[in-house]
Amino acid sequence: MKQKTFWKGKHGPLLIAEIGGNHEGNFSYAKKLTKLAISTGVDVIKFQIYSGSGLVSHVESKKRFEHFRKFELSKEQHIEIANMCKKANVIYLASVWEESSLNWIDRYLKFYKIGSGDLTAYPILSQLAKRDKPIILSTGLSTLKEIKNTIKFLRLQNKKYKQQNYLALLQCTSSYPTNDKEVNLNVINTLKQSTNLPVGYSHHNKGDLALITAYLMGAQILEFHFTDTRKRKTFRDHKISLTTIETKRLIKKIKKINVLKGLHKKQPSTSEIKSKNIKTFRRAIYLNKNIKKGEVIKRNDIICLRPNNGLDARDFKKIIGLKASKNFYAYKKIKF
Repeated sequence: MKQKTFWKGKHGPLLIAEIGGNHEGNFSYAKKLTKLAISTGVDVIKFQIYSGSGLVSHVESKKRFEHFRKFELSKEQHIEIANMCKKANVIYLASVWEESSLNWIDRYLKFYKIGSGDLTAYPILSQLAKRDKPIILSTGLSTLKEIKNTIKFLRLQNKKYKQQNYLALLQCTSSYPTNDKEVNLNVINTLKQSTNLPVGYSHHNKGDLALITAYLMGAQILEFHFTDTRKRKTFRDHKISLTTIETKRLIKKIKKINVLKGLHKKQPSTSEIKSKNIKTFRRAIYLNKNIKKGEVIKRNDIICLRPNNGLDARDFKKIIGLKASKNFYAYKKIKF
């Protein structure tokens, strides 16, 4: 029985528009971004659920603690956004960074997304694994050994993660923005070969070229940050985000790539057949001089020319050494 595939979108790859913290704690702005993301045609709209106290030590990192407190949305606000997505037939997703939040948002989640920073947070991974849902795991900051160890850990918590399509990985570089030399899209193939799991790409580079390239390299999931505009923004995530127009343009490119990919079977196309190019582009065997009846046809008496009328070029050996049964004329179709 074929396993269910969770990682397939309307346009091919599962497209995840990460609003994340781009709302900067403003609920009205969060709803505006959600509506814009819905309008683009993406498959998934993603947020982050956290509290400052549940994520950062206020003693060890007071500045980051205050940053995350400022960006918090309430339980009721996240649920309202989740219902907005559901009504629009778009998947709502959130990276949930503490178990207390998971208890009330879990009913709205079809699968989980683990951010790169939590790849080694085994206590959190253990709690998620017990809830029996598919997981997407971002791999920024990590080595291949650490990724394999986390996969092993998840499978020890729940045997379901031994199923190929129940767990997916994203190549990711956790730098904002990621410079071109550190995007490392070749890791997509490394992860596929090393784990035999579905692999995608989490985007922190500028523009959409890395996303397009990742898709062409076989990425099944494309996650990218989303905003309305990058102008006059100071929060870093806006700088690496795609806008509404850019997201629609990305989808348009993906659709065209799908058309360009075409069939797996190699055969003459409909247009090649209709245009008769198989005959006009290919070559046949012609005589380069008149041959009288009774003459023996030699190798230097023949020439290979278009169109492919008469004796196909692949059959050139059939005529060499034969005695002409009639007069043949140069550059005329040979009926053989």
